[in-house]
Amino acid sequence: MKAKYLYIMVIALLYSCSSSTPQEKEDAQVTESTEVSFSEAQLKTAGIVIGKPTRQVLQSELIVNGVVDVPPQNMVSVSFPMGGFLKSTQLMPGMPVNKGQVIAVMEDPALIQLQQDYLVAVSRLQYLQLEYDRQKELNESKVNADKVFQQIQSEFTSQRVIVKGLSERLKLIGINPDKLSEATVSRSVPVYSPIHGYVTKVNVNIGKFVNPSDVLFELINPDDIHAALTVFEKDISQVKIGQKVKVSFADDATKEYDCEVILVTRNIDESRSGTLHCHFLSSPKQLLPGMFLNARIMVGKTDAITVPEDAVVRFGNKQFVAEAISSSKFQLLEVTTGAKENGVISIDAKNIEGKNLVIKNAYAVLSKLKNSSDE
Repeated sequence: MKAKYLYIMVIALLYSCSSSTPQEKEDAQVTESTEVSFSEAQLKTAGIVIGKPTRQVLQSELIVNGVVDVPPQNMVSVSFPMGGFLKSTQLMPGMPVNKGQVIAVMEDPALIQLQQDYLVAVSRLQYLQLEYDRQKELNESKVNADKVFQQIQSEFTSQRVIVKGLSERLKLIGINPDKLSEATVSRSVPVYSPIHGYVTKVNVNIGKFVNPSDVLFELINPDDIHAALTVFEKDISQVKIGQKVKVSFADDATKEYDCEVILVTRNIDESRSGTLHCHFLSSPKQLLPGMFLNARIMVGKTDAITVPEDAVVRFGNKQFVAEAISSSKFQLLEVTTGAKENGVISIDAKNIEGKNLVIKNAYAVLSKLKNSSDE
């Protein structure tokens, strides 16, 4: 019985050892067989250049990601304070708008009533002004009683408050009370854009009734658009206002834009990370809120062993440099990379300094090694 159990365990062990995926086997072959030789003709064709790593002072950096963001003061939701029916609009998402531009026209019977109430109130105020002046003069001459003058004074003051209130309501919907007269009373009221920018949302259609709390349009002013980057808790202490940042976008990762840190978060969220805000020194034309971006934050100087970026090859999840054992024989050495600047990158590996490395066309060594392992 014991022999039977032992046999089953051996079979299970052999099965587990043989269950590796083809990719795992290929990775193992390349990383286990790290040496490869080139003929003279192969060396000439590959264009391999050999050199030594150098020690340089590089800009230390943090690799993070984030999104394009707009501050709240640059995002505007346009409503109509009195409500009404949308008579007309030409807006569509993406259209540019200028501050003061008519973006919609509203109409409603309540708008007519408000203008009418204001003009009637102004007319009565003018009458009470004259009556107040007359009663004041009579009171000073002791012709009328103080009670009569006090009554007209109260009515005059109350009417001024009414006119002022109606005036502010007119201003709230974009009507200039100083230019309102019986000839200019209208059932339609224009809605003006409060900012320069462009339209992101149109929430209404012509003929629809909207309440005062309904948002008609959403506008964005892109002048202060910035990068909002996510930094992990362990790294956020290295970030300070004024540090330089290099930002790239998914559509062209090779092109970077200069930014500067303008604000660092004072709290850590549930994912153990914080947010910092960066201002674009030269704003790309294609910026849109919500766009994903990658960034390199320059956090300081560091003394490092460096090689040209072409000297580092990537295979699977690992990075390697190729050491020249002789003029025609090479082996891969696993390294960890760090900061990069002006075409060079820092590497970290045991006893790497002073060794002869392939500093150009190192992928030829990796390719030769893979082909050898497949034979």
